[in-house]
Amino acid sequence: MADILPFDQNRAAVKAREPEPLWREALGRALRAVREEQGDRLVDVAERAGMSPQYLSEVERGRKEPSSEMIAAVTGALGVRLADLLAQVAGDVRRRTAAGRRTSGPVLLAA
Repeated sequence: MADILPFDQNRAAVKAREPEPLWREALGRALRAVREEQGDRLVDVAERAGMSPQYLSEVERGRKEPSSEMIAAVTGALGVRLADLLAQVAGDVRRRTAAGRRTSGPVLLAA
């Protein structure tokens, strides 16, 4: 006869929540939002940043994880401060993480 196992609600909550957001996806969303807000075309920003439009497109779609040099080149081409972009990306990751963990307790950040 089979044993009845107790239902572990914490484990179920962990499995049910959304996966952690990826940094490269949040970065890509932020870069695309800035570019579109400025009315820039992808090819123009890529040219100013010294990269191919295909590579910038993959970065914006969260498919590629760019080096710090590439991020600096794109922010320079967009005329935005790296610190401002990083703050926007961090806020996006926090919001998405919090939304995925609503059922499993608070998100703790190290001070």
